[in-house]
Amino acid sequence: MEALAHACQPDQADEDISTPEAHFSPREFKVYTHRQLDRIRQVQALSEQQRFEMKVVSQVLPFRVNDYVLDELIDWNNIPDDPIFRLVFPQREMLQPEHFDEVAALVRADASSAEMAPVIKRVRDALNPHPAGQMDLNLPMLDGEPLPGMQHKYRETVLFFPSQGQVCHSYCTFCFRWAQFVGDKELRFASSEADQLHRYLAEHREVSDLLVTGGDPMVMKARHLRGYLEGLKKPELAHVTNIRIGSKSLTFWPYRFVTDPDADDVLALLRELVDAGKHVAFMAHFNHWREMETPICREAIRRIRATGAQIRTQAPLLHHINDDADTWTRMWRTQVQLGLVPYYMFVERDTGAQHYFEVPLVKAWEIYREAMQRVSGLARTARGPSMSADPGKVEIQGVTEINGEKVFVLRFIQGRNPDWVQRPFFARYDETATWLPDLKPALGAEKFFYEEEFDALKDEKLALI
Repeated sequence: MEALAHACQPDQADEDISTPEAHFSPREFKVYTHRQLDRIRQVQALSEQQRFEMKVVSQVLPFRVNDYVLDELIDWNNIPDDPIFRLVFPQREMLQPEHFDEVAALVRADASSAEMAPVIKRVRDALNPHPAGQMDLNLPMLDGEPLPGMQHKYRETVLFFPSQGQVCHSYCTFCFRWAQFVGDKELRFASSEADQLHRYLAEHREVSDLLVTGGDPMVMKARHLRGYLEGLKKPELAHVTNIRIGSKSLTFWPYRFVTDPDADDVLALLRELVDAGKHVAFMAHFNHWREMETPICREAIRRIRATGAQIRTQAPLLHHINDDADTWTRMWRTQVQLGLVPYYMFVERDTGAQHYFEVPLVKAWEIYREAMQRVSGLARTARGPSMSADPGKVEIQGVTEINGEKVFVLRFIQGRNPDWVQRPFFARYDETATWLPDLKPALGAEKFFYEEEFDALKDEKLALI
């Protein structure tokens, strides 16, 4: 029986996945941007061509990495195929060939910033810097004025972008919010107005969830985070029962919760919110199981969970990084063993280097289905593959045949109109489609059921701005 029980465990069962309380020494946070690419010791060992290509792409897409990622997460014997390397380091193919060649010519010519600026802007504009109506359709209003630094796309949930959280400890190459990090204020969401946030929430009693996002709010000092969140304990905000914190810090800087000078203050704030009756959900972004293997990451997880906060996990499906069922199976199994709740598998959004990371929808569904078949029910909380598109979050439920026509079965997980949620609809089967607009209605329909209402909602919203 003992041998049989062992054989039924996941592949990594030989490891002690628990993290007993241990001592960890503080670590200096040392970061590199595109201006310091050549100073990174590990990068100096790469070929001249590789270094040049990274320099070119980093003129367009943001680059930021720290020593922890460089030393602990990347396998430098497996370059360029290491998934964490591709997660943070720019690759030539992340730009379209004509864009790469144009920027490369300027870099070779040692062009000035003024000479490069119009070209860089044109390339960035072609990368759809703000998908899903972020700059207009999601913008909330207070006293008849728009509130920059906030989004209110779904009835129950408000997104807040604190101005002190507009960077991350490192940057993901696939990030759909890459426009936040390129220095163009017109492309950024940011707000430092805690009072406006609280006033807006008080006026909208339909809102139960506040999602604090960025950038990464966990780059903020504890006192700034407290300034935004402590006020949620007021009686007039009792309807805001759920506080979500979207963060990649467990991957990129887990020391934030263990040895940073105000790590205990951050954890104390989370505990206070839980004790006040709030559900605190730490929305952790893990793209690969390797990110959870370090002792410091597991200690950070243990400490966050000890506050009473719950850690949920989400990630997009990415070509070159995690586009196989084995990776997702191990990732979800590991998360469950660590006490985390798998939440979403996303489809890579239609922005930035989408052409490099995108996976056909049919393949995404096949990977999701195969991984789900290999995990227990505790990991089947992960929904997907989900497209966070203009009208809402659309899930690919499967492929089937109806009256001789092969179709995708789709449904809204979230919608701009809550009545759309959980309503199945059908699209023609398309092996090449990678995003919602690529799909066409099936079964003789001329439009998807929501399209006319969505067009009317867009016109109404734009008229108010």
